Amino acid sequence: MDESHRQLSHDDYTVGWICALPKTELVAAAAMLDEEHPILPADPQDTNTYLLGRIGHHNVVIACLPAETTGKVSAATVAKDMIRTFKAVRFGLMVGIGGGAPYYGVEKSDDGRDDESEDENEDSEEEYSDDTRDIRLGDVVISLHSKSREAVVQYDFGKSEQEKEFVRAGGKLNKPPNIVLNAVSMLQAQHERKGHNISELLSEMLTENPRMATKFGYPGSAKDRLFKSSIIHKEGEKSCKACGPSDVNLVKRKNRHDGSPKLHYGTIGSADQVMKDALLRDKWAQKEKIMCFEMEAAGLMDSFPCLVIRGICDYADSHKNKIWQPYAAATAAAYAKELLLVIPGQGLVDLPPIEQSTWQQDYTATRAWRRSNDEEKCLQAFRTTEYERQKNLNPEREAETCLWCLDDERFRNWRDKSTSCLLWVTADPGCGKSVLSRALVDERLLDSAPNDTTICYFFFKDTSEDQRSPANALAALLHQLFTSHVGQKAIKYALPRFRENANNISQNLQVMWRIVQDIALDSDFGKIIFLIDALDECQRSEQENLIRMLMQLERTSTRHGSKETFKFFITSRPYWDIE
Repeated sequence: MDESHRQLSHDDYTVGWICALPKTELVAAAAMLDEEHPILPADPQDTNTYLLGRIGHHNVVIACLPAETTGKVSAATVAKDMIRTFKAVRFGLMVGIGGGAPYYGVEKSDDGRDDESEDENEDSEEEYSDDTRDIRLGDVVISLHSKSREAVVQYDFGKSEQEKEFVRAGGKLNKPPNIVLNAVSMLQAQHERKGHNISELLSEMLTENPRMATKFGYPGSAKDRLFKSSIIHKEGEKSCKACGPSDVNLVKRKNRHDGSPKLHYGTIGSADQVMKDALLRDKWAQKEKIMCFEMEAAGLMDSFPCLVIRGICDYADSHKNKIWQPYAAATAAAYAKELLLVIPGQGLVDLPPIEQSTWQQDYTATRAWRRSNDEEKCLQAFRTTEYERQKNLNPEREAETCLWCLDDERFRNWRDKSTSCLLWVTADPGCGKSVLSRALVDERLLDSAPNDTTICYFFFKDTSEDQRSPANALAALLHQLFTSHVGQKAIKYALPRFRENANNISQNLQVMWRIVQDIALDSDFGKIIFLIDALDECQRSEQENLIRMLMQLERTSTRHGSKETFKFFITSRPYWDIE
C-alpha cells in the first residue's frame, strides 16, 4: 500500500466507513485503502479512534465499534461521534459480516427443496432465480430497497399479544443518497457484462499484506456446510462432528462453477441479539424476504444514511463458527471498495454533509449563539432517548391515507385556534394513530403556518422501557424545545434548576414540569405544539399524574391569555381511565 503523509483537514473526508469487529472487519477495511493518512485530532467529546485514508477519488474515515460492544446503540454512538468530528461526511458505509438466510423469501422443505408455489408471486422467477436465492458463505449481501421490500428491517421491534402472532413495527429507514444508489445500479450492470472484481481485489490485498493470507484466505467449499433447519448443534461441542452423518443432515446443493463470491441485493434484518436459530431464520426470511441477519444497521440507518454491506460468515443457525469471518469481512470490504471506485469524486462534493441533514436537529438550531459550558451540559442532560428514531420506527403513511384528519372540522378548529387548546384523538389498536402522528410531524401539518411554530413530540411504546417513561417523554419535549429556533431563550428557564439538580434533572418529573410551565407563561415564544402519541402506553403508575399536568398546563396557558399559543395533540386508545 502506498502510504502518504500529506496532512489533510477534517473537511477533506467525505465517506464514513463503520465496522464492528477490530480483528477482522477493521483489518479488511484498512487493507482496501489505496493510501493511509496521518490521524487528525478529534472533537473533545468524541471517543472514537479513526483510521484515515483514500480509496480512488475519495478520502475515507474509518471507525470501529469498541471491543465487545456490538449492537445498534453502539453503532449509533460511533456514527454520531464521527459526524461531530468529520462534519463533511456525505454518506456512510456499514461494512462487515452477517449471518445468511440460505434460501431467502421462500419456504424450504427439510432437504432444501423449494416449497414455494409457482404462482404465488408473478415476479418470483425474476426475483428469486436459483442463482440469486442460493446464498453461501463468503457471498456478499447489499442493502437495497424495492417497491415491496425495505433495505433494512428491525425485525425484533414490534408487539406480541396473547394468542396472536408477533407483529413487527417499523417504518422505512433512511436510504443513502441517490449518487450511491446510482453507483450500485452501475455496478450491477457492469457485473452482468464483465463480472465483479472482488476476487482480484482480494488477491491484491493478500499480495500487499502477506501476513493476512493464512487468516483471510478462502476457506474452501468443503468447509461450507449447510445443516437442515431441524438439526440443532450439540450443546457443548466445539465442532459439528456430533451433529449426525453429513449425507443425512446436510442440505444437498449444486456445486458452484468457481469459488468466486456471489452478490445479493435486498433486505437485511437487524436486531439486538445474534440470530442463531435456523427455524426462526427461515421464518423471517420467508416473511420479510430477509437475506442476511446482523446487529448494527438499525441503529445507523435512521440518522446516518448509509449502505449496509455484509459478507456471509455463517447461516444464522446453531452451527455458527468463526472460520469464515475473516474471508467474509474481506469480501464485504472488497465490494465497498469497488463501489467507491465508480462514484465520481465531484458528485460527493456537491452533496450536503450528513451533519447538515440529520444530526443538525441537535446543533444547527442553536448554532446562532455560542452556548456556554453550562448550556451545553444542560442540553445534553435532557437527551435521554433517541426520540427521532423512535418516531421513525412507525410506518410512513401510504398515499391518500390520513387525509381525513386534515378535513375534520375538530382538527381544523384546533389547528386554527388562536388560543391554547388540546385535541385528543382516540381509536382502537391497529387503526393507525401512530402513523397519523408521524405524518403530522414529518409533513408539518399541525399548523397552518408551520415555519413559525415549534413542534415537539414523543411516541410512547409499551414494549420499550425507554418509551414507557413519562420523564423521558418530558425530557425529549424539552430537548427539542432547546434545540429549536427559540432554544436560546428557552434554555435560560432550565439553567437555574439544572444547576440545582444536575445529576437527576432528566428523571425529576416535577422539576421538568415547572420548566415547561415557566415557558408556557412567556408569550414571547410564539406557537408551541406538543404532540404525544400513544399516551395509553405510558407507565401506568405515572399516567394519571402526567394527564393532570397536561390538563393543568392547557388551562393555565388559556387563563393567562397569551398572545400566542401552547397547544397539545394527544393520541391514545379509548380507555375510560384516560378519558
